[in-house]
Amino acid sequence: MEILKFENLCKTYGKGETQVNALKSVSFSMEKGEFAAVVGESGSGKTTLLNCIGGLDDPTSGKVLLEGKDLFCTQEEERTVFRRRNIGFVFQFFQLIPELTVEQNIIFPILLDYQKPDPDSVNEILQVLGLTERRHHLPSQLSGGQQQRVAIGRALITRPMLILADEPTGNLDSKNSQDVIDLLVKASRHYQQTILMITHNVGLTSSVDRVLRVSDGVLTDMGGIRE
Repeated sequence: MEILKFENLCKTYGKGETQVNALKSVSFSMEKGEFAAVVGESGSGKTTLLNCIGGLDDPTSGKVLLEGKDLFCTQEEERTVFRRRNIGFVFQFFQLIPELTVEQNIIFPILLDYQKPDPDSVNEILQVLGLTERRHHLPSQLSGGQQQRVAIGRALITRPMLILADEPTGNLDSKNSQDVIDLLVKASRHYQQTILMITHNVGLTSSVDRVLRVSDGVLTDMGGIRE
């Protein structure tokens, strides 16, 4: 089942001599439960691609379709609600709310949508991520790896169509980086969660389903590498 499809995405900054073509007619699609990684050098267009797919930045041209719905054929308010309900984000610097506990940070997207969290789902995510004993801790009481686990739980709690992970290991040491990748793989398999991750670390892509490379705004599908 096709979850994500983007067609001929272009993103241009500036005009004339200062014009930069950050994305050049990029097209790709993902199936439900697929875990894909986008690699490339700094400034290659990886983050621009992720921001356009997530509706955080408008492409200059092209389409982003989530289950057939064109993300940019809606008003900004409608797009914000759709994004909150259907796209989970995992960022490099965690972006947790310091005054909230682990559990409160995880369920925050549900509360933001004026919904009531399901206790069983919360308990399951805490268990899957190894955070059950930390549920009442504040972010300041956690290691960097534990904080990133909380961020992953926050992305998972709404069971979104798609999770976008922007350099999720960029602020972690090598052991915690591998632990985070393992957790994302586990989430992909356990919940049939579709995940698109960008990273500069090619060494962390050995467990994903497919690797894509962005270079000078051009996307190349490197194919599946997971056995």
